[in-house]
Amino acid sequence: MKQAKLLTDTEFKRLSAVVDSLRHSTRNHTAIALSFYAGLRACEIAALRVRDVFDTNGAVRDTIHLSAAQTKGSDSCNVLVNKKLRTQLQRYARAYPKRTANTNSPLIYSGKGDGFTAQTVVNLFQRLYRLAHIDGASSHSGRRQFVTELADKGVNARVVQALARHKNLNTTMRYIELNENKLRNAIELI
Repeated sequence: MKQAKLLTDTEFKRLSAVVDSLRHSTRNHTAIALSFYAGLRACEIAALRVRDVFDTNGAVRDTIHLSAAQTKGSDSCNVLVNKKLRTQLQRYARAYPKRTANTNSPLIYSGKGDGFTAQTVVNLFQRLYRLAHIDGASSHSGRRQFVTELADKGVNARVVQALARHKNLNTTMRYIELNENKLRNAIELI
C-alpha cells in the first residue's frame, strides 16, 4: 500500500512560502495546519463549520468536536487543538472576521465563498504541493506526518492511536515512517 509522503523541514518551508505567495494564503495555511497539527482528513477539513472551531465569543475552542456525519468512520470524536493550530486559527479569525462571525458557515471556503468538498480539499493540497515541487505528497501527508512525529517524539502508541482517531492500533502503526536512521538511533539507546 503506497503511503503519502512525509515532508522534510525544507519541503515544509517551501510549501509555506508557496502558500504565502498565493491568494487566500491565510485560508490555505489554516487547511495545512488542520492537517499537520491536528491530523484531520480532507473530508473532516471540508466538513468543519465555524462553530466547531470557535466558541460563541469567537475564541478558539480547546477541543474540536466532530459529529458522526463529519468523520470518515461515521463515529463522532474530539480533536484536541495544540498551540500551533490555535495560533493559526487565531490568525484566520483576524483575517476573516465576517466569515467567522457566521457560526453556521463552512470554516474553509472556496473563492466563490462556498464551502469546500472533500475532493476540493484534496485538489487544493495537490495544487499546493505541485507548486512547491513536492512529489508524492497528498492531502493525507499532513495526517501521516502528525502520527509519525508523535511516535518519533516517544508518545505512547495507544495515545497516538487515540489522537489519530483510529479504531485499530495496526492502522496507526502503518502510518509511522521507518527508515535506517531511526533504526540506528533506536539501537544506540541500548
